[in-house]
Amino acid sequence: MNVLPQALDAGNLRQIAQSAYRLRQARATMIVIIACAVGVIAGALVTGMSWLVQAMHWLLFDLPTGARLSAMFSLSHPTQALVPAVGGALMGLSILYLRRYRFRAPIDPIEANALHGGRMSLTDTFIVGLQTIVSSGFGASVGLEAGYTQVGSGIASWAARTLGLRRSDVRLLVGCGSAGAIGAAFGAPLTGAFYGFELVIGVYSVANVAPVLAAALCASLTATLLGAIQFPIEVGAPSPIPPTHYLPFILLGLAAGGVSIVMMRLVTLTEELFKRISIDASLRPLMGGCVVGILALVTPQVLSSGHGALHRELAMNYGFTVIAELFLLKLLASAVSIGSGFRGGLFFASLFLGALFGKIFAVATAVAAPSLTIDPTMAAVVGMTSVAVGIVGGPLTMTFLALESSGDLTLTGVVLAAAIVSTVLVREAFGYSFSTWRFHLRGETIRSAHDIGWMRSLTVGTMMRSDIRTVDAEMTLEAFEKEFPLGSTQRVVAVDEHKRYVGMLIVADLYAERPDEASGTASVGSFAKYQDTVLVPSMNVKSAADAFARAGSEELAVVADLTERRVVGLLTESHLMRRYAEELEKASRDISGESLGSVMGPG
Repeated sequence: MNVLPQALDAGNLRQIAQSAYRLRQARATMIVIIACAVGVIAGALVTGMSWLVQAMHWLLFDLPTGARLSAMFSLSHPTQALVPAVGGALMGLSILYLRRYRFRAPIDPIEANALHGGRMSLTDTFIVGLQTIVSSGFGASVGLEAGYTQVGSGIASWAARTLGLRRSDVRLLVGCGSAGAIGAAFGAPLTGAFYGFELVIGVYSVANVAPVLAAALCASLTATLLGAIQFPIEVGAPSPIPPTHYLPFILLGLAAGGVSIVMMRLVTLTEELFKRISIDASLRPLMGGCVVGILALVTPQVLSSGHGALHRELAMNYGFTVIAELFLLKLLASAVSIGSGFRGGLFFASLFLGALFGKIFAVATAVAAPSLTIDPTMAAVVGMTSVAVGIVGGPLTMTFLALESSGDLTLTGVVLAAAIVSTVLVREAFGYSFSTWRFHLRGETIRSAHDIGWMRSLTVGTMMRSDIRTVDAEMTLEAFEKEFPLGSTQRVVAVDEHKRYVGMLIVADLYAERPDEASGTASVGSFAKYQDTVLVPSMNVKSAADAFARAGSEELAVVADLTERRVVGLLTESHLMRRYAEELEKASRDISGESLGSVMGPG
């Protein structure tokens, strides 16, 4: 008597669905609680890092209490121009230390979520955090945001893996850590949340809204309660935007996309220039610090990330020459800092450069069309977000930054339109944001944080069959037909006397295509196919699919390596595509948060 159909009646299925729904609800609640804790920790860490860097500025540059380094009109003493060089020397010592103990290159949140299922090292987290503090604290023209997101995401990844959460939840909490860090840094939880969605998680999903927003809100509130030195971008009440100004602002977004490409190219060229100089990598930050110090003698606004300078530029209107000069100096300082080996990012530097470019555009528009007067502050906001979108990515992130800074929906609409234009130009003409461009230079193929790591882990070695049938390629046709009658098997692998791969024997074809005059003493090796097409166990699913497409075969042999060509297994194209489809469906369910409980409901 078969009891299985009776056990799986409608009532039992409903109970299973209800249990699955309750389990899913409990899991969702747990993830939100963990996300809140991650947000609190990220907010506290951002507060500590910002206070430490600001204290270093006060001490090293003899600033008045509460003053911003980049808001100063000049250095207190010319010898302070040596401070970035000292920071470069410390960075060089850290490079020597990491090289001696063979530390790998740190994995940032985007790479972790794209390739490693959200796995990040706490060691990497502390190294990046400390190097970013040293770089920005000693005045290098880099931002702290890269350090903020690294520590927030690193702690989140460690917590998720310690609790034994599944891959999709680890990736989600890494995004929560980054969202909390940005939300705390700018006092802008929506900006932080969409930074997490667009740049670290790689996709917006309704199932992910609650934990990411919770983390960003908790981080922002924690930073505020701890008295963090937050840097909200205060635009003030914007003036109404006439319809005739929409087209110029969209053109500004297009030009800002071009500026983004130029900046990313300049950073790469500067890095290549330092590499061509026959000087050890540990000495390059010292050289870069000397260059930044020289530029600081012209204006300290090029130092550090530029928070104070941005506030000053938004509040005041300087002449065209002053703004253009500062734009070029900041662009050079940031490229030299990153290219020479200082640790940090271009998040806030891109905002500052974009604001300067927006004001340059406003002046140029007034000269070209005197009847069209564009508000320089509005142009600065549009330029700020458009350049940042091109370099950092995330059009909605920057749009919400403008919204939370100004509180004006009309301005936000203009910003979104310009950001989209900038994004399209950078994607079509360049193809990368700054972070993914640097992955490209390292030989990686990722263009976002979208999870492709499962494709790399789905290798030929995990999918192949090891129960293979082989024959000596010198076996005669007569002997082969006796051992493998028609219908006994489909394919046999031919190997030589050293067990190396010779080719694939299609049994049916061997019987059907054998010429009448062929002697039964002919060797089967002469009928072997796909001699030059094999797979190796380390191939991922994409590389294997490409090999099947080139060969036009339904089954390929797997060899241990391409030198010895020792056969270790077989893989069929149908099995490969089935496994790929299964993993793709699983990844889609993880993105949407779909499960048995969500499909069947609570009953």
